[in-house]
Amino acid sequence: MVAPPMVGPCQLPGTALQSLLAAIATPVMTDFNDQLLDFLAASPTPFHACAQMAERLEAAGFSCLHEHEDWDVEPGRYYTLRNSSSIIAFVRGTEDPVDGGIRMVGAHTDSPCLRLKPNPDTVVHGYLKLGVEVYGGVLLNPWYDRDLSLAGRVTFRGADGNVASALIDFARPVAIIPSLAIHLDRGVNDKKSINAQRDIPPVVLQDDPNANAKDLITRQLAEEHPEHADAELLAWELSFYDCNPPALTGLNGDFIASARLDNLLSCFIGLKALLNAGDEHSALLVCNDHEEVGSNSASGAAGPFLGSVLTRIVPEAAERDRTIARSLLISADNAHGIHPNFADRHDGNHGPLLNAGPVIKINANQRYASNSETSGYFANLCKDQNVPCQTFVTRSDMACGSTIGPITATEVGVPTLDVGVPQFAMHSIRELAGARDPENLTRVFDAFFADAALLAR
Repeated sequence: MVAPPMVGPCQLPGTALQSLLAAIATPVMTDFNDQLLDFLAASPTPFHACAQMAERLEAAGFSCLHEHEDWDVEPGRYYTLRNSSSIIAFVRGTEDPVDGGIRMVGAHTDSPCLRLKPNPDTVVHGYLKLGVEVYGGVLLNPWYDRDLSLAGRVTFRGADGNVASALIDFARPVAIIPSLAIHLDRGVNDKKSINAQRDIPPVVLQDDPNANAKDLITRQLAEEHPEHADAELLAWELSFYDCNPPALTGLNGDFIASARLDNLLSCFIGLKALLNAGDEHSALLVCNDHEEVGSNSASGAAGPFLGSVLTRIVPEAAERDRTIARSLLISADNAHGIHPNFADRHDGNHGPLLNAGPVIKINANQRYASNSETSGYFANLCKDQNVPCQTFVTRSDMACGSTIGPITATEVGVPTLDVGVPQFAMHSIRELAGARDPENLTRVFDAFFADAALLAR
């Protein structure tokens, strides 16, 4: 008997083919992931990310505290911003933090990108190009041939003579970095070397001899903020970003593809957990800017922001020291998932899988802050929540990245560990993570903020 021929999708009748394609193309979208994708799309820069977090905190009843004012931190829910690019939100619990400690989660708001220079205009053969600085460890090749927009903060002199700032976002494709045709660079697929000064200035328009970046940005400011239509632009902090929106991808919707997963994913997870936190125990989320360039700034993890807030929560020095000794910080920053095409770049026993649970990050040379006690605590917390847990250790013959974990531990003295969800393509213009990992890590953080015991003492 001859077996009937296999029927492939292209051989199916029209309606059956449409049903099959619809079934395999429809991702499983949870409400959590829906909110996550919205947050990522609305946060093209650290300034926008903090504005988004502040909006969600306000809606949940958190009160804004300003650093230049006196604070009276009674039990309640609060947040404060520094430089509009770093944010700390906290629940001052009914339990005295001196007795119960503070449960802290840390992340960072910045991502590697291309920042617009102060005097960026260059015209070559009638094309206006804008000069950029490389911010952080950018994977440059994926920036070619992308629809790019521009967003960030601008500072200006208003009609009243005062200096003010506002956020802008062109929110549409305004630039592109076109590749050189392979006919003009035959060896490009063997090796591509990129000169950041010469090769990556985005092209924004053609044949307009009077066009310049300052005028374009001034018009955008007036369009988004009509009350500043007469403003005189003084300075800017603007970044190019990919217009391609975040999405669930994979035949079964297994993956999240987006820019800035490192580390807005952790910011969102920490925020969701803090919004879920109860009123008894003190809990805190710190999201610092400038991690990708070393954290050395007033708003970075090496700066005094977190220490200043802790001083205001617990003003007396000896009581603050007791509070910190009873506290725990979980530094949340994404981990390197084992890449199926480059598995040899991982230690064979420490290759985290996407959608297989959060990752404890360990490094003997203190590039990560995890130790056996903090790691054991987190592993046990995962076990209690029935969430799988993985570990990452870099190959012994490769350098290891770092996080805000060791920096914050050094500055504040709080027991710390480093964790994160695994991802691919870290520092690319579009990264990839598992669609189930973020919600699982949020469950663990929910349990952490509710935990009465913290570390065994």
